[in-house]
Amino acid sequence: MSEIIPLLICHKPYLPSSTLRQLRHVIFTMLCIPKRATMLGLSRWSEKRGSYRTLQRLYHSPLNWLTIHWIFLKAHLVDPNRAYLLAGDEVVETKAGKKTYGVGRFYSGLAQRVIRGISVVALSLVDVENRQSYPLYVQQIMPKAEPESGPLPQPKRPRGRPKGSKNHAKPETGLSPLLQLLGAMLTTLHLQLTYLQVKHIVLHGYFGNYPSIWLVQQMGLHIISKMSGRSL
Repeated sequence: MSEIIPLLICHKPYLPSSTLRQLRHVIFTMLCIPKRATMLGLSRWSEKRGSYRTLQRLYHSPLNWLTIHWIFLKAHLVDPNRAYLLAGDEVVETKAGKKTYGVGRFYSGLAQRVIRGISVVALSLVDVENRQSYPLYVQQIMPKAEPESGPLPQPKRPRGRPKGSKNHAKPETGLSPLLQLLGAMLTTLHLQLTYLQVKHIVLHGYFGNYPSIWLVQQMGLHIISKMSGRSL
């Protein structure tokens, strides 16, 4: 595992020496720790100069993780002459803490229910030839603010078309907050996708609908997903 640490030399022009040293401690400890990675667990399994305070300084440092991921992939893993797909999905991780940034209640596909935790959207590059996936860009989803009181009940409209109503054009399809976040991420990845000539994005069946198709087409990509009947 120690052979992985020298690969971080490609980040030297982009990260301060202190941050790069802290990052090496965290990566080496994550490779060694047998259980779930927490700040307390990482500090206990790290070597000298990997204290809890050191981890706090690293996590409180403003870092451009997209640049860190891309520089590493470009230097060691990706080849512009190969075929790549872009894969995206929402990931929900359980979290019981009260002070965790962005903690809330999200639906988990694995648990098949709403759980308390954090939710992120992850985009990865998939090497078609080697069947490998490389995480590239991750953004956190903020929970919805709970309303103080429930919405007032609306009076039921009688059956049939209201008298005097006229035909009108349907409004344009609105994008949900999740699709807006996905669109912003794809816009940020424009240079990386152009460098690798990525043309297709693989998304979960949840995104198999017209708004998702419209968004992906606006980004110049083709979607690969399980389409719902209403989107065909």
